[in-house]
Amino acid sequence: MKKVRKACLLIVLLVGMSSPQVMASPFSQGSQSVAVILGSGSAFNDDYLILGLGYGYYVINGLELGIDAQFWMSGDPSITKLSPKITYVFTQPERIKPYLGAFYRRTFVDEFDDFDSIGYRAGLNFMGQGNFFFGLGFVYEEYRSCSETVFSSCSDTYPEIVFSFSI
Repeated sequence: MKKVRKACLLIVLLVGMSSPQVMASPFSQGSQSVAVILGSGSAFNDDYLILGLGYGYYVINGLELGIDAQFWMSGDPSITKLSPKITYVFTQPERIKPYLGAFYRRTFVDEFDDFDSIGYRAGLNFMGQGNFFFGLGFVYEEYRSCSETVFSSCSDTYPEIVFSFSI
């Protein structure tokens, strides 16, 4: 489990440190984004502090391919989530830019079987100074191979707040 966490962190850091290009917009083809993930959550009848990093690359204007890594700490058992994702940002509006996305998530839980989920997100990115932006949205996540006798629910809907910048 610790090897998975270290590998995820190393990948995000190495890709994020590649040479930046000057872009007209943080959502332009070739631009990269880095996100800091901070939050809280509950699982296994315990409360967690969630820390993570995200990285994205815009393959064309508005279309981002990326990966997020989350580390759920201060609870038991420890949880790590790795999420490849695709997001489309509608770049035409000036200050507020809607987004839609989808992801696959692999969740690693110490001393339990790992499990998968798929999800969708939608929200609004608010442009800040320079290439900084933050997003507000909602996420729907559905757990694969789920049994409600084990989980209290096989899907979740929750808000998301994202702080990100383009490099």
